[in-house]
Amino acid sequence: MQLAALLEQADEKRATHCYQEAEKIYLELLTCSEGELSEEQENILKYKEQAALALLDLFVDQKQAEKIVELTRKLRPFFGQVAKAKTAKLIRVVLDRVAFIPNTEQIQIDLCLETIEWCRQEKRTFLRQRVQAKLAALYFQTQRYLESLAVLTELLKEVKKLDDKSLLLEIQLLECRVQLALRNIPKARGALTSARTTANAIYVPPGLQGEVDLLAGIVSAEEHDYKTAYSYFYESFEGFSNLGDERAISSFKYMLLCKIMTKQAEDVTSLISTKFALRYSGKAVDAMLAISRAHQNRSLAQFQQALKEYPEELTYDVVIHSHLSELYDTLLQQNILRIVEPFSRVEITHIAELIGLSLETVENKISQMILDGQLKGTLDQGANCLITFTQDYFPKTYYHSLQTMREMSRVVDILFENASLLS
Repeated sequence: MQLAALLEQADEKRATHCYQEAEKIYLELLTCSEGELSEEQENILKYKEQAALALLDLFVDQKQAEKIVELTRKLRPFFGQVAKAKTAKLIRVVLDRVAFIPNTEQIQIDLCLETIEWCRQEKRTFLRQRVQAKLAALYFQTQRYLESLAVLTELLKEVKKLDDKSLLLEIQLLECRVQLALRNIPKARGALTSARTTANAIYVPPGLQGEVDLLAGIVSAEEHDYKTAYSYFYESFEGFSNLGDERAISSFKYMLLCKIMTKQAEDVTSLISTKFALRYSGKAVDAMLAISRAHQNRSLAQFQQALKEYPEELTYDVVIHSHLSELYDTLLQQNILRIVEPFSRVEITHIAELIGLSLETVENKISQMILDGQLKGTLDQGANCLITFTQDYFPKTYYHSLQTMREMSRVVDILFENASLLS
């Protein structure tokens, strides 16, 4: 049996859209035993590898993810015949190609779990660790953050003992992303610091260095250090831009965000107009420009209009959304304080009309501001009015409560002293 002829025949069937016949020939080529073949061992393995990759592409084109899983199982005897490095490469190709099929996240996770178990049985540590990293990334993509963190924690302990800095860096960056998603900023900062230490010890490709800088900017922004965040975003923007990487758009968008958050909204227009940034003009940049104008005009209506007009660029971007929520809240407070400042008594409906928001939203915000001490006043629910105080005002019960607490504290101190004398 000539494998070259079989492979050529299968390729012809695939080219003429006879997919079932092509699949049958590819599988026949993969499952035939060496006793049936006249080729040398090296040629047999080469043709089988080509058949496996061709069949994989066929299943991807047909969006048949389940058949890819079955193919992986059928290839395991073949994996035992080739070098471990070749096996690792093929399995990584399989995992990457399945991702091209939409809505297959759970299938990818199951395939990773199955592959990890096979690696344990075959004692293929190098491959297992990389598949575990892939599994953690899939858990992260599907918002199963705690499961992702559990895999990463176990993997970190193991990889730190080895001299595989590139894998360690990949794990630490993913851990940083997971901690950011969990809103655990101190641990995200810790993971980022570890990643940067690892990156300093090895050669880091420009694309990966851009990712390190991007994460550093995100963490700094979460810590409200927007000036430092801007410098990191600029570094990542330059790196991605030189590579033609589409992530440059995100970096540029975050640069504009930092300018808005530091009340330098006027710089947004000048940044957008630079020759370097003109090629990234589009909805993402238009969205940030709309937010910048709303902030400059202190207009909540314009702010909300921008959120409605650019949901994908603003609301669905987790980094942007968290900071815009804070910005919106600050803008709302400033508008309320500006409106009520000249009055000692003002109708809530009047405030809502001027701001352009619903009565319920404004009333809830005023209640929160009073509780937080940002607004001195009280709500008259019967008259639907806000009564503001020109000086600090506290009811008599407040002073009585303070006096009671002082007396209780004094009694507890005396009891403690007496108990100490008895012992």
